[in-house]
Amino acid sequence: MTLVVAAFYKFVKLPDFAALRSPIFTYCQEQGIKGTILLAPEGINGTIAGTEAGIEAVFDYLREESRFADLEPRRSYTESYPFERLKVKLKPEIVTLGVPEADPSEQVGIYLEPQQWNEKISNPAVTVIDTRNRYEVEIGTFKGAQNPQTASFREFPEYISRHLDPGQHPEVALFCTGGIRCEKATAFLLKQGFRQVYHLKGGILKYLAEVPPQESLWEGECFVFDERVALQHGLQPGRYAMCQACGHPISAEDQASPDYKYDSSCPYCFDKLTPEKR
Repeated sequence: MTLVVAAFYKFVKLPDFAALRSPIFTYCQEQGIKGTILLAPEGINGTIAGTEAGIEAVFDYLREESRFADLEPRRSYTESYPFERLKVKLKPEIVTLGVPEADPSEQVGIYLEPQQWNEKISNPAVTVIDTRNRYEVEIGTFKGAQNPQTASFREFPEYISRHLDPGQHPEVALFCTGGIRCEKATAFLLKQGFRQVYHLKGGILKYLAEVPPQESLWEGECFVFDERVALQHGLQPGRYAMCQACGHPISAEDQASPDYKYDSSCPYCFDKLTPEKR
């Protein structure tokens, strides 16, 4: 059976976010949906999986709420559920940056469609930054992009303060998996005085879905936060598995390492685990 995986988000003021949790959970459960939805005062963010009919019903239901009327999910497909269960969580932020003044509902950068992205990042005057975390960047990124080497998105503002300057970096282009981190990242850069800030609309996933491999500047695979682990061009399943101990994506070469033991260690966490933990 082919299932739909739908990723979506919207930054919108939700002072009543806690009251939305129970009805959304109940309706999704009735439709056989699995995955995670986050609700926060700043909006909604989720990745869910289900049948075509179930996914359509959920988005029809969500759009009945006027603040979600324009929700447009990014779709991919799989033969089995990439999530074990349904979760609807309440959070302080739908993507955690820890900088309240970076508010995407007030301002964001200039969106670039996938078909415009290659020209922008091929310009040597443009600083291209991958806003994702280190372990995500390691398995794939755009040619020439800077890797901030962050362990969490909270570290991104410090990277910017140390390495970028509005006077020396007049044009900055940012990208992330599905677009949500870049909403906050571009809002943050604009607050810091950067003037020409761009971001890839729909993120890497939209780019891989729409740009043919022969025209692509993407190198490697794109990490995703579910049991598929990584996707390639055309949003086809990638070659990576996931370490059951630490969650790091692991290649076939990693799995051949003597440090790899299924569900207990991999080369990335072997010397960080005590014998008891291992």
